[in-house]
Amino acid sequence: MNQDSTFFDSTIVKHTSENNSLIQYLFPSPEPIIASSDLLLIFQSIAVVVFIGLLIGLEREYSRKKDEKIFAGIRTFPLIGLFGFTSALISSITVDWIYGIFFLGFALLSTAAYYSAATRGRRGGTSEVSGFLVFILGSMVFWGYMHLPVILAIIITLFLSLKIQLHSFVGKIGAEDIYATLKLAILTLIILPILPDKTIGPLNVLNPTHIWYMVIFVSGLSFLGYILIKLYGTKKGIFFTSILGGLVSSTAFTFSISKKSINEENLSLNYGLGIVAASSMMFIRALIIISILNFVFAGIIVIPFLIFALIGFTIFFVLYKKTSQVSEEEIIIKNPFELKSAFLFGIIFGATILITKLAQLYLGNQGIYIASSLAGVSSVDAIIISLSRLLNESIAGEEAKKAIIFATLSNTFVKIIITFIWGSKNLSKIVLKGLGIILSVQMIYLIILFLI
Repeated sequence: MNQDSTFFDSTIVKHTSENNSLIQYLFPSPEPIIASSDLLLIFQSIAVVVFIGLLIGLEREYSRKKDEKIFAGIRTFPLIGLFGFTSALISSITVDWIYGIFFLGFALLSTAAYYSAATRGRRGGTSEVSGFLVFILGSMVFWGYMHLPVILAIIITLFLSLKIQLHSFVGKIGAEDIYATLKLAILTLIILPILPDKTIGPLNVLNPTHIWYMVIFVSGLSFLGYILIKLYGTKKGIFFTSILGGLVSSTAFTFSISKKSINEENLSLNYGLGIVAASSMMFIRALIIISILNFVFAGIIVIPFLIFALIGFTIFFVLYKKTSQVSEEEIIIKNPFELKSAFLFGIIFGATILITKLAQLYLGNQGIYIASSLAGVSSVDAIIISLSRLLNESIAGEEAKKAIIFATLSNTFVKIIITFIWGSKNLSKIVLKGLGIILSVQMIYLIILFLI
């Protein structure tokens, strides 16, 4: 078996064992708390149930309108959790079906409360559904699931507190966004089972399953920024918008902003600084991806990337006081979950892996630097993932660091070119100054790395 195949097998085994330990942590073998003779554990379990009830109850109490009567609040939700805990306790020392009676009784109580509120004109049953969930979470704590109910309670509270933002998001997404996301999700369910989970092709370095997982991973991170842009648009200011644009794709953001600057040349300084901020965010985004894929590599690259990002953000804030009011027109960035975008990234990623391996094989480290620079022209994501995988397998840490800096350097240079081709003259001048400084620092850092 070759090294590449061994690497993939060991990686899969490692991740599988890590996933199993996480599952065992969240889903321990169920053992009722009453079976434990540890009095401290029993009190701890009750405290967890009360905490869950207080957390959700506090949110429900805070979000209600003044003088509005609600199904349950900060006092009632802890009692509901304790009711679920007690119901599980009683059923464990009597007969199991007793729990069903308690649950049915609570369901009837909640239904009656909902009906009564509906007749008074109150719409929605969020509090009643939350009550059901707290009842079940309380029971889960008794059955020995200590950590999972707390995690679920935090997620539930997050969803409850984001009511305004979620409704606003629904009003801002279009049918094409929904269809694009659904098509990719459905296609993934069809594609993944039939993709070979082994290395194939030239040099035996392409794993189709691994490539598609990386497509979903990178698209998911970009989609997070895309959602936030849809939620907030430009209302939070150019810096916030630029950060989100950089989270989606700093290159796509630069292209969109450049075209806008032609019609709004008076805002060239704003837009130019936005491109600088988005480009600085590229380094933070890259660190996030690397940290998830290869934490050792993240430790190697963290210092230069933080330096580059800090310089970019400093340029932004120094010049920000000179900016004008930014228009609130929508910044057009494609949905990262579009099939075309996902397939294109998959092809680029696969090609990058192959080209990087070929370049290393025939040209050594210089070949990796050339391949990284070429890959950075379109996207740094593909080369980041490729280098994260090759690190310690066939490339040393310092070489990987140089290669990834080459990739970000070429990507920064491409953004400058984009502004000259599609942007206004003032925009290109501002971006040349801002990104030119970052570009110079990257080049100086590379020279120092080659000299030491």
